[in-house]
Amino acid sequence: MGLMNAKKLIKNRKKFRWKQRAYKVRMKKLKEKSDPLGRAWQAKGIVIEKFQKEAAQPNSAMRKCCKVQLIKNSIQVGAFIPGNLAQRFIDEHDEVIIERIGGKQGRSKGDIRGIRFQVIKVNDQPLHLLVKGKIEKGRR
Repeated sequence: MGLMNAKKLIKNRKKFRWKQRAYKVRMKKLKEKSDPLGRAWQAKGIVIEKFQKEAAQPNSAMRKCCKVQLIKNSIQVGAFIPGNLAQRFIDEHDEVIIERIGGKQGRSKGDIRGIRFQVIKVNDQPLHLLVKGKIEKGRR
């Protein structure tokens, strides 16, 4: 560690930063490449099937979910259906809009393992208003 060693220290620091996973993911933009929505906040898709997912320990509940095929790139993702008895308003082949649930670092939220998205609209009708009974489901 002499007087003229700064250049070498800088070079080594640059070289060994590539050993850090977070730096490598950020520099190669791996998060955007692997994300089904791309850089968008929301995406439109078609419901393929409805299913129930068991909640993680210590909870014991069946969370209502659906499998959605995105229109923009035809990737299939799982989406949570929020709201009490909200799954009644979603049928197969309905057009839905999904968004990220907002778990930490893009991961799933709460006790629903592997589900990173949630349904917000069904056939251009907001799901929370359908659940409250303020509007009726639109015909397609």
